[in-house]
Amino acid sequence: MGSKNKQKRFEENKTFKNVIQPTREEVVTGFSLKGKWNTFFKNDNPIVLELGCGKGEYTVALAQKYPEKNFIGIDIKGARFWRGAKTATEENLENAAFVRTQIELVDFIFAENEVDEIWITFPDPQIKYQRTKHRMTNTSFLKKYHHILKEDGIMNLKTDSEFMHGYTLGLLHGEGHEVLYANHTVYKNEGAPEDVLSTQTFYEKQYLETDKAITYIRFKLNY
Repeated sequence: MGSKNKQKRFEENKTFKNVIQPTREEVVTGFSLKGKWNTFFKNDNPIVLELGCGKGEYTVALAQKYPEKNFIGIDIKGARFWRGAKTATEENLENAAFVRTQIELVDFIFAENEVDEIWITFPDPQIKYQRTKHRMTNTSFLKKYHHILKEDGIMNLKTDSEFMHGYTLGLLHGEGHEVLYANHTVYKNEGAPEDVLSTQTFYEKQYLETDKAITYIRFKLNY
């Protein structure tokens, strides 16, 4: 993506009512919407997050499918989620929003028990051992998710990385969390949830063209 095109998207993001771009200081010193997302959406409907949302395919697709829920895509790269924000704006999806911030600040963005469900879609697996702390399903991240999730909150991990799939499954079993469903190739085995199959990200479509397996885990956190 050219720098001019990227800058154009940054500027257009500023005009979207569904895009929130706080500074890091604003987030860590008392984010205004923390615990008050119902005031942003003007309802008390369940909140679903897409972490590392990229182009926001899941945020938009699920918002279209479930108007009775609110969906928030989070990513630090605003030029990417511009596509999702623009589509949501064009289609008047008032239950879709995007926040530009780091995932590790998610517990500063949402209050305890404020979120009903979390989707992690195709995160960087951070395979090297020294990158373990950056894996989005490591213990420290899971504790952040547990804090903001409601008691029966659901986690979803969809990835093309067998490493990430195996690492996460091992961690979940080792820490005593509840694995509700796990599949190492969702498009070839029966029983995968419809939401997992019906929405495909930009990169996922590329993976599928090369017959790369897509894995999925649905789980609950017990701390």
